[in-house]
Amino acid sequence: MTNKRYVVLVDAFGTARFFPEEFRKAGYECVRVQSTPDSPAAFADSLDLTLYADNIVHTGDLDETVRAVSAYEPAAVFAGHEFGVEFADRLSEAMNLPTNGSKLSAARRNKFSMIETIKAAGLRGARQLLTRSAGELEDWHRDFGGRIVVKPLRSAGNNGVRFCDTPEQSAAAFHELTASEDLFSETNDAVVAQEYLYGSEYMVNTVSRDGRHHVTDIIATTRISVNGVHDISNSVYLLPRRGEAQDQLVPYAFEVLDALGVQHGPSHIELKLTPEGPVLIEMGARISGGDLPHYVQKATGQSPFDWTVDAFVRPERFHARCEDDYRIERYFASVGLVSPKTGTLNSMRYLDQIEKLESFHDLSQFVPVGGTVVPTVDDFTYVGFVRLFHETEEVVMRDIGTIHYLDGDGMYELAEEQ
Repeated sequence: MTNKRYVVLVDAFGTARFFPEEFRKAGYECVRVQSTPDSPAAFADSLDLTLYADNIVHTGDLDETVRAVSAYEPAAVFAGHEFGVEFADRLSEAMNLPTNGSKLSAARRNKFSMIETIKAAGLRGARQLLTRSAGELEDWHRDFGGRIVVKPLRSAGNNGVRFCDTPEQSAAAFHELTASEDLFSETNDAVVAQEYLYGSEYMVNTVSRDGRHHVTDIIATTRISVNGVHDISNSVYLLPRRGEAQDQLVPYAFEVLDALGVQHGPSHIELKLTPEGPVLIEMGARISGGDLPHYVQKATGQSPFDWTVDAFVRPERFHARCEDDYRIERYFASVGLVSPKTGTLNSMRYLDQIEKLESFHDLSQFVPVGGTVVPTVDDFTYVGFVRLFHETEEVVMRDIGTIHYLDGDGMYELAEEQ
């Protein structure tokens, strides 16, 4: 076609928008493949097709899509979003490119199969039930006792996650979820119920090549119980590569990747560090969301973007550096603004104080003045995020605490309160 070189991203949305510039630095343009004729409505606003040399829409004929993609002679095909994981596996496999293969694709997307697969490999995983019956769920919860988590099988971003303390709550969650669609506009025809895991929650982000895994960043979270949800994350912050928690999390995370057949590309692994050790919540064979890799790049000088470029188009460089630890140049945190109520937003009272914090970097406010705030219950109902950067860890941690102190009922002035 041309003398240009290409890589292909399947269903690139959101954070994947940073990939084209990173690949361009290495001499490659990005082509986007859309795995379905219509994209999920939730991500339509996060797509900028001007970033890509082409947008090839898969309409159901794999051979036809392979022919269209082959015209670009791509060096790699990989998922740009959770929605594209399975089709990226099929396409990369069909084109004999570096691939995670289709054999375990379902286990990398279906939350029940995922946990069963790692348990079959000898790893600790949550006790769980896959069900299409509210009565079966109630009986299981009654026998199990204690708190459980009910969630869709294939969604993302904490969409539809419900924490249930009684069988009756579990049944209500079942009816709510199966009467709705998930984040990807797919019908929830079943749910997975899992034991609630006690412990601190972390994210381990990696990039792999030929089955070798590199840790690009480890993220810790702080969490609160609010708005009827037991585990809302109200901040995340970057940890050094080594430490007591990290040295337990990483070996387990690598075993999870191996059990789920991840050989190539970025992965995002969510874990609880329980008293008995690390336990998988879920993983995605794709880049982390929420623009976190972009901020990790600012904090460490490198990120999953850089490492993904190396893994797919400069594998010799990846292998030469694979065992290197990332180093923090500036400590980083992202603090979520958690609304406790519903109403028309008139102002946010303490933003001026937040912007004066020593480590303040920027603020993304998702609900403008005049817009409607709702109680924050998942990744899509935060009012905004405040990003913090500083050379000293203590300053960042202090400012996280200050924002948590300011955020809450008093932060949000609603029009009807005047």
